[in-house]
Amino acid sequence: MPPGERSEQLQATRTVTIDRYRPEDRPAIEALYRRVFGPDAQEASRLRWEWQYRRNPNTPLDGPQIWVAKDDARIVGQYASMPVRLWVQGGEIPASWGMDVMVAPERQRQGLGEALFHTWDRNTGASLGMGLSDASYRLFQKLRWQDVGPLPCLVKPLTRRAFRRPQWSTAANRFVSWLTLPFVRIVGRARPLVAQPEPFRRFDTSFTRLWERVAGRFEVAVKRDATYLNWKFSEPPAIRYLMAAVRAGNDTRGYVVYRHIQEPRGRVTLLVDVLADPEDADVVQSLLAWVDREARANDSDKIRTFAMHAGFRKLMRRAGYFQVKSTLQFTIKINALAVAADFFQHTDRWHFTLGDSDQDR
Repeated sequence: MPPGERSEQLQATRTVTIDRYRPEDRPAIEALYRRVFGPDAQEASRLRWEWQYRRNPNTPLDGPQIWVAKDDARIVGQYASMPVRLWVQGGEIPASWGMDVMVAPERQRQGLGEALFHTWDRNTGASLGMGLSDASYRLFQKLRWQDVGPLPCLVKPLTRRAFRRPQWSTAANRFVSWLTLPFVRIVGRARPLVAQPEPFRRFDTSFTRLWERVAGRFEVAVKRDATYLNWKFSEPPAIRYLMAAVRAGNDTRGYVVYRHIQEPRGRVTLLVDVLADPEDADVVQSLLAWVDREARANDSDKIRTFAMHAGFRKLMRRAGYFQVKSTLQFTIKINALAVAADFFQHTDRWHFTLGDSDQDR
């Protein structure tokens, strides 16, 4: 049944129904968001709402894929999703990232969140989740979703401050900095550029051609054409991403997306997204070396990235990255087509990064 044509009746109460979002619902949703998350979070949500839901190039013509729970005329819950096109085993299916789930405080622990979740899942070709809260992760486990583990996290230290922790004392941080300095000098050294990346601000049609050339290298990945990439990285409010690409004539061979942030114990460069043929080592390593130079120029203490594809992780380790514990839980459920029983056990050719969901905001 198409999205928007289903109205879910909760078993817990006869008065609550779940329907697709309508424009007139927005003031009540904003008020609920303010109650659940606070005024600051609501203001941040308001600023990105139009971009994330209305201007998303994958949003259906009939409006954002947001479901609201109503007790009579009063909105008491929401499950919002961010639609994408998902490449799965050589074809595309509609998919969406689950996000911005909320239930009115007085209606929590009554099965409302689970009912909202089921409504979203039934109305998308593939359900995707990243950076789940403990409650959401427990729900996924309860519903027996395939757990593919956290999105692998890799770090490249650049200075002696790279291993500082905000929960440690000043003396402890100084000792760890002294202890790890020889290691940092070895793994953090700059690598040469084999190809020369160029900075840019907009993704042109050559990036669509890049995706079409390399998509077959991946078993599962979010479709990265120019329209999607411009929306995701060139147009978001409040966040300015930096991009660089390796080009060959009129073609693009690969790109990186990154940005610099300040954390409690130092400055970090986030490598948000990368796309290239994972077997084109010269291009990937040149892109990594570019980010390395940019991080040093901006006085970053380390580079942090999340990468699922084994080929990219191998090249990152060659460039001085090492894998650390990741808390960015990742889940996926394929609804639009049948997959083999061991499909979720072999993810080395899956390509997901921090930039795929909404975790970098």
